Amino acid sequence: MSIPKVKQGYLSPQELWQEIEREAAQELENEPLLSTYIFSTVTYHKTFADVLMFHLASKLGGPTLADRNWMKIFADPFKDDAQIVESACIDLQVIAERDPACTGYMTSLLYFKGYQALQCYRVANWYWKNGRKFLALFIQSRMSEVFSVDIHPAAQIGTGIFVDHAHGIVIGETAVVEDNVSMLHGVTLGGTGNERGDRHPKVRHGVLIGAGAKVLGNIEINEGATIAASSVVLEDVPAHVTVAGIPARITGHPRTDNPARDMDHRLKEEGFDPCSICDVAPKT
Repeated sequence: MSIPKVKQGYLSPQELWQEIEREAAQELENEPLLSTYIFSTVTYHKTFADVLMFHLASKLGGPTLADRNWMKIFADPFKDDAQIVESACIDLQVIAERDPACTGYMTSLLYFKGYQALQCYRVANWYWKNGRKFLALFIQSRMSEVFSVDIHPAAQIGTGIFVDHAHGIVIGETAVVEDNVSMLHGVTLGGTGNERGDRHPKVRHGVLIGAGAKVLGNIEINEGATIAASSVVLEDVPAHVTVAGIPARITGHPRTDNPARDMDHRLKEEGFDPCSICDVAPKT
């Protein structure tokens, strides 16, 4: 069973920008009191990348580093690596697919801090990979202050990522999050505290991680698995199962083959035999 790749069927950055322009024009009519904000943040700009850079710079700017300098920080990665803008474009669209609170692309772009923090991480990761680690860590520190989201710039994060609410997200240095993953607020992808080197979780395609879940250590969360809210996961999780509890144990199969896309935390209703998943039943 394979989770579909996320790049199929999504709008290009130019097509997405046209949709955002239409939404902005409608909101200018609906909310004239916000006309200055909408104009300066959205309609004044020419491309999706321009809007994203400007808005993130306005979020991170402060007395120690002005907005215009943040614009310079964002400009080089956006110009050098087209994948950053493409990933940002797809990340925005998966919010509309997965979040019933989403009322439009512009709303998510301007107001959803999980999305904003994720795009700041992508810029920090570019600087980290290009040897400018002090600047990368500066971006991480500032985004943690502003968004309450702490993602190490060396972490490896794919495309089509949905971070709902986002408050309290922690993703460690050697963590891997592949494409098409969804997680809710309070999730930690951390170490156990007694390991060095490669010490953080590897989250594969299509995984759904519930609010407050803690995934600790260099373990594999395999494709299409679901981690129930508030669980503490200390061992590998097989593909297409649900785990829950402290410590987490296999409790069944997700109701859907793609829980990250469908945002469905429920179990299938039929009976479940843990031995059908792995050679050894969950520990008791």
